[in-house]
Amino acid sequence: MKPEFTSFFNNAHIQKKLTELEKRAKATTLSARFTADKDRFNRYSIDLEGLLFDFSKNHIDDDILSTLVAGASDAGLTSAITDMFEGKKINNTEDRAVLHTALRAPSESRPPHLNATIENAKQNMNAFSDAIRNKTWHGATGKPLTQIVNIGIGGSDLGPAMAVEALSHYTHKDFEFHFVSNIDPTHIMEALAKCCPETTLLIVSSKSFSTLETLSNAKVAKDWLINTLGLDADVGKHFIGISSNIDAVTEFGIPEHNILPMWDWVGGRYSLWSAIGLSLEIAIGKQGFNDFLRGGNCIDKHFREAPFENNIPVLMALISLWNSNYMDADSNAVVCYEQYLHRFVSYLQQMDMESNGKSVQRNGEPCLWQTAIPLWGGTGSDTQHSYHQLFHQGSRMVPLDFIVGTNSLNPIGDQQAFLFANCLAQSKALMTGQDKNSIKQDLLNNGVSEEAAEQLSSHKEIPGNRPSNMFVYDKLTPFALGQLVALYEHKVFVLSVLWNINAFDQWGVELGKQLSGSIKSALLHGDSDLDTDASTLGLIARYKKQTN
Repeated sequence: MKPEFTSFFNNAHIQKKLTELEKRAKATTLSARFTADKDRFNRYSIDLEGLLFDFSKNHIDDDILSTLVAGASDAGLTSAITDMFEGKKINNTEDRAVLHTALRAPSESRPPHLNATIENAKQNMNAFSDAIRNKTWHGATGKPLTQIVNIGIGGSDLGPAMAVEALSHYTHKDFEFHFVSNIDPTHIMEALAKCCPETTLLIVSSKSFSTLETLSNAKVAKDWLINTLGLDADVGKHFIGISSNIDAVTEFGIPEHNILPMWDWVGGRYSLWSAIGLSLEIAIGKQGFNDFLRGGNCIDKHFREAPFENNIPVLMALISLWNSNYMDADSNAVVCYEQYLHRFVSYLQQMDMESNGKSVQRNGEPCLWQTAIPLWGGTGSDTQHSYHQLFHQGSRMVPLDFIVGTNSLNPIGDQQAFLFANCLAQSKALMTGQDKNSIKQDLLNNGVSEEAAEQLSSHKEIPGNRPSNMFVYDKLTPFALGQLVALYEHKVFVLSVLWNINAFDQWGVELGKQLSGSIKSALLHGDSDLDTDASTLGLIARYKKQTN
């Protein structure tokens, strides 16, 4: 039997109480909460193996948190967590288990039936990465392979691209890494232009080995190798395939001993922990990759064992639900004060919005409540000079997650202190703002006329009272990155349980794929009987006119 959960919103008593608490919360400022409770930071922050989560700058109090926790318990969150880790088929629309957590678990903590499968895959992955790093894997002309091109899309691209960049400080400096996903030919051609065919390894990742973008780019890369190395060259030495479709991979020309597995119990956007992370292991080595897995498992253990009121992923989700479903937030933002994390938000966008961008409950009934809201963000302090203006003075309330380290991996003078100060200043300014009267008085004190001060102070006023979370680590290590990724994975899952939606399918991406085939045929072969709208027909005609 497939597990079914109950929506957080089905409990009338909880909803009535939260509606009352919402009114009270909107009448109380964040600054007033800190004034009234000098111990607020200590009560609303959690330190977990070097990662600090400060959630004190949110419109919450003990009553709100206890009510949210009660609602989560009533919605069956405890059993949902257990069902996921035990391998029940919680992906009900595809009849699949969700067990990416098993990939980062020690053998004694995994579902027993997966132990041999996972260990065998890890050993093969270790052997591949060791051979590349030790330069004992040679290409068709006998040269070691030092330029790694990862070809995938979605989770097969966003995960490894983000992680290799995030941990590039630890990367073996003899190697270059390139990531190709877009079917725009510019993407693959620009990557290959930076590579030498004799020393290039291509990792092709596709569960079905039929993904249009991935296969198109892989064929371009194969032709590039053949055209340079010759028809008789063993180009299979330059490829590793990651897929569940072994026949299709070998038909493409990749030998079976160069294939690593993918499984239907690991979704693409949760697959970085699997063989999809091969490029990361090549970059940082087996020990570094194991540290990354340990960071994820640290969060798994905490997620399974900590009571909800002290459980970081659960609190992240409950606060997000509170902000979006009660406090009128219509988007979320993540700002990383760490240059190495400049791809992290793109990675989170897929994890969050592809997972929870649903409007239908698990039982097929429509959701009568707001589900996932858009996630965006970037890298501080760059973002301070672009869209923080909206955070501070815009008409929309955007809750923020700030992510920052106390120590730089590349320390120079006092720049890290300045970076950290910028992060804290943004968080404080969002909370406290600056009132019109104090601004006006400052203007008057500086000789501005009464009339001008009155007019200008309206433009300079910053309302404040805007919520944020803060994540602080020591240095960005593989372990710390594993913690961060797993935290957001579990936050997304908890929200899906509360909203009673399936976080692990993505039917919304399929329709465009289906339609693109017939449109491509019309573009290339002139099919005139395509049954579609006038706009699409007009745009097809425009393409044909300008490409003939």
